[in-house]
Amino acid sequence: MKSLSTLKFLILLACLGFAQISFAQSKEIKPPKTRILFMFDASQSMFGRWQTGVKMEVAKKLLSNLLDSLARVDNLELALRCYGHQSKFPPQDCKDTKLEVPFGPNTALRIKNRINELEPRGTTPIAYSLEKSGDDFPPCSNCRNIIILITDGIEECSGDPCAVSAALQKNGIVLKPFVIGVGLGVDIKKQFECVGTYYDAANESQFHTVLNVVISQALNSTTMQVNLLDISQKPTETNVAMTFYDEFSGRINYNFVHTLNHRGNPDTLQIDPLGTYKIVVHTTPPVEQDSISLVAGKHTVVGIDAPQGFLLLKTGGRSEYKNLQAIVRKKGEMNTLMVQSFDEPEKYIIGDYDLEVLTLPRLYLNDIQVSQSHTTTVSIPQAGIVNVLKKGPGYGNICIEENNELKSIYTLKENYLQENIVLQPGRYRIFFRPKSSKESIYTIEKQIKVESGGSVIVQLF
Repeated sequence: MKSLSTLKFLILLACLGFAQISFAQSKEIKPPKTRILFMFDASQSMFGRWQTGVKMEVAKKLLSNLLDSLARVDNLELALRCYGHQSKFPPQDCKDTKLEVPFGPNTALRIKNRINELEPRGTTPIAYSLEKSGDDFPPCSNCRNIIILITDGIEECSGDPCAVSAALQKNGIVLKPFVIGVGLGVDIKKQFECVGTYYDAANESQFHTVLNVVISQALNSTTMQVNLLDISQKPTETNVAMTFYDEFSGRINYNFVHTLNHRGNPDTLQIDPLGTYKIVVHTTPPVEQDSISLVAGKHTVVGIDAPQGFLLLKTGGRSEYKNLQAIVRKKGEMNTLMVQSFDEPEKYIIGDYDLEVLTLPRLYLNDIQVSQSHTTTVSIPQAGIVNVLKKGPGYGNICIEENNELKSIYTLKENYLQENIVLQPGRYRIFFRPKSSKESIYTIEKQIKVESGGSVIVQLF
């Protein structure tokens, strides 16, 4: 029996250990898969001479060498779409494009072989090819989709490559494409800048360099840090959530809780260098910075003004409230920033705020200043209690009396024979008519004064 019990105990320990390992593994963040679609120009103009040979042959050789190195890269899938290679020009075939090698594992050799088989034939339908490429990327929840367009000519089919590229990015299908111009010259750059990041390969050596630069940017993330600056422009603010949005598509790319490392410096983040970001820091109220671009392989430091202080709400003496709260707004604005509980400090961007305290009656406290790294304490008077007694059901109100004017702040519960109501200090009038009395002349009126920490008994009979 003892050996059986020992065996059960060991099995239990093993199961617990496996569960812990599984949990730890489930917490690991899996890096996204990178998918690169090469969009290759095989139009008739690729027969043109270019330094040591024909453009097509030079491009084939250099791209083949690149594919050999990419074949050994993990977490990477490659595909090939060509255009201008199926129909001879003339006549012009503006739908001459085809996905020659779809995405999948170990496609580098297939792409290399297919490129070596290509013969330039037709025209240059760049916009249509980009449009069709939207269907080349199978659904994937954790993928970076990139297009590398290699071309020696501009759009020849009256399409709008810029609009198509913008739509692909806006819909979150691809990141900002790369465009490599083969012997096009810098004068063509403006026509492709709206399509993607343009690189001019004026000669063979530049083409080789540009290919490697583009691949480096496509595959490598880079580092950055966000400095949340206090009023003295020092990066001391921290412990707040941040969201990185793709500025073009509006897609949420990253969420972090800002931290300072063991040296007191903002933590280093691994960020995809492709695209432009808007960072929203979820302070109260939020602060943001847009048009943030990163350079692959370079550490980028972004400073965002986020000076903060604390606001603490308290009541004088013993509080009669169970869960008193106040609405916090920026000075002069109606938008609610926070519904803050009493006795619980909250952090705000420095500035002036207006408070609406949810007491009876409401208290309005304006121009409350929050300062850098300082706790602003706001206290309200201790409330009193009014104990209302009725012999039977009826209707009535409690009104506060100020400047010879009555304002209703509370409606008595019709069927309650006793109510304990917490009120701020002040003068009040209570009106009540029994439900059984059908004439207004039977209205009962009581005048009371509520003092801090005091109690008043009101008999409505």
